Amino acid sequence: MKKILIIDDSPFIYKEVAATLEGLDYEVIGHAKSGEEGIAMVQELQPDIITLDIVMPGIDGIETAQKLIEIAPNTKIVMLSSLCDHDTVSEVESLGLKYLVSKPIEKEVLIETLEKVCKE
Repeated sequence: MKKILIIDDSPFIYKEVAATLEGLDYEVIGHAKSGEEGIAMVQELQPDIITLDIVMPGIDGIETAQKLIEIAPNTKIVMLSSLCDHDTVSEVESLGLKYLVSKPIEKEVLIETLEKVCKE
């Protein structure tokens, strides 16, 4: 069972992701509402996968991802965003991240993406 931490300021997205993964081979082990909170939780909870929103108060998802890559290089990161324009995709790719799921989240796309991440 893969442990997932959700970093997203939206309680709706947290509930949606958690409900999508219910009954599958994933366990949602926490929900951080900011990048700062997420960074602290990663060190404590040691998740296998993080879903990370890009637009958040405080430090955004891009800056959060940079810090997470430093402190937890083996943890997989799946970015979530309603901004999936060329600049955002380029910024995510420049971090060495391969996965960006657009909001509103399509359940099948999220599940397929997590399956790909697990196969890496």
